[in-house]
Amino acid sequence: MEGIIIKGLGGLYDILCDGNIVQCRARGVFRHENITPYVGDRVVIEDDCIVDIIDRRNTLIRPPMANLDILFIVAAAKKPMPVTATLDKMISIADHKGIEPVVIVTKNDLDPKRADELKEIYSSIGVDVFVTDPDSDKAELLEFFKEKCRGRISAFSGASGVGKSTLLNALFPALGLATGDVSRKIQRGKHTTRHVELYSLNDLFGDESYNGFIADTPGFSMLDPTIYDDYTVDELPYTFREFRPYLGECKYTKCTHTKEEGCAILEALSEGKIPKSRHESFLELHGILKNIHAWDKK
Repeated sequence: MEGIIIKGLGGLYDILCDGNIVQCRARGVFRHENITPYVGDRVVIEDDCIVDIIDRRNTLIRPPMANLDILFIVAAAKKPMPVTATLDKMISIADHKGIEPVVIVTKNDLDPKRADELKEIYSSIGVDVFVTDPDSDKAELLEFFKEKCRGRISAFSGASGVGKSTLLNALFPALGLATGDVSRKIQRGKHTTRHVELYSLNDLFGDESYNGFIADTPGFSMLDPTIYDDYTVDELPYTFREFRPYLGECKYTKCTHTKEEGCAILEALSEGKIPKSRHESFLELHGILKNIHAWDKK
């Protein structure tokens, strides 16, 4: 039989097959070949065992998922304070993997000015942005789900405490996801979601025609070490979508877009065509990736 992994916990996987959930383990050969089945994988099962993983379109390290179509990147306007470098890395990875990034800014009521700033930055580079708070109308975001997520796999991801589960509960009350709050002392959220799990849009919308899934994912600490297995320093400029019109236009063919004279990207930055915070994030990632070699990666 073929099915899709909707949850994986402790080496045991829940697989949706023809409307039924089957629990399976993976063949030992996957472990020997250093292959891990991910939520979102289409798999072949025999005798309650995963024997094959059907070709993946993409995979993500964080959140650990496969075959993702849309990544909703959630950030709070305040508590915890948003870190644009974290948002920018997630957007660049999504673009690199062929995943559509969408930014959702929560807790607008705590800092409307910062929420507006984030919306301006990410709207200017062509990313859909939604701003919300506990009392705001979610109709626009829900309509986006209905239009864009039909037949697709989507996930909510972001730092702990930004309100991913709370927002999903507001959109889909039937989920009843556990929610937490933010530590007053360290201004970091508590991890309330412990694993990635897909939820059927057919069930959430009460309509058998949606054939898609939405996932809540574990939050992460903004102090967690970031894994840079996703791309190389040479690929990095292409993952910043607003850089692309200027690539190939620099004075030097090996321009790093960090400080060179005649750099088309730096010129666009000075003209206000590229947000300053985005280029700062690029510089931060460039500084890390240039010192990472293939043998350093997992």
